[in-house]
Amino acid sequence: MGFNVEGCVALVTGANRGIGRTIVDQLLAAGAQKVYAAVRQIDSADPLVDAHGSKVAPVRIDLTDAESIKAAADEASDVHLVVNNAGVLKTADPLDPTAIDALQTEMEVNVYGLLRMAQAFAPVLKANGGGAFVQLNSIASMRSFPAFATYCASKAAAYSITQALKVVLADQGTQVLSVHPGPIDTDMGEEAGLKDIAEPPTLVGEGIIAALSTGDYHLFPDSMAKDLEAKYASFAQSVIEG
Repeated sequence: MGFNVEGCVALVTGANRGIGRTIVDQLLAAGAQKVYAAVRQIDSADPLVDAHGSKVAPVRIDLTDAESIKAAADEASDVHLVVNNAGVLKTADPLDPTAIDALQTEMEVNVYGLLRMAQAFAPVLKANGGGAFVQLNSIASMRSFPAFATYCASKAAAYSITQALKVVLADQGTQVLSVHPGPIDTDMGEEAGLKDIAEPPTLVGEGIIAALSTGDYHLFPDSMAKDLEAKYASFAQSVIEG
């Protein structure tokens, strides 16, 4: 199975900045017909509309708001590709007094938001021939970093859900891709103190387009991620993808 983005209609959450905005740019450069730029505040997508005109259609999605996601699925009923990129990171180690609140926030967005997106858009993808569903996870889904322990826990849960989606969505012909970046040069990466080791977000968008075309399930787009991939590959191939 492989998915070609050329001519497709896509939807990208968190499309107004960082990795999300870069993915929108790269999908259109690769020949996507239209991209729904899913954002919490519609006017935050104005720069994308200015850059790409009618090829970008802003749509409101808040991953904590199930009704906004259902309404977006009704509006974007022609979608072939969903890229669930939006997420939230809090800095909290397990003993931090804010850790429970941080984890609750991250689970609400990073995990329950993923479930809401999958449940709302799976029927849309099925109706349009299957298509593809891309989930932005992280190397943090596979290894805990103490300073971001709650974020890592939420991404581990999201990765687990993504594995289940791979199986259940295969029945309707929907390809699933789990993306695991390391430090990427975005506002989130800078806020986490990772700017000095971060790599360009273009690696993620380019990797997604290539991995979709070859039907891969995992994507490790940057240097740190590829180092992890080399150690994880045999387990992934025999257990996760087997």
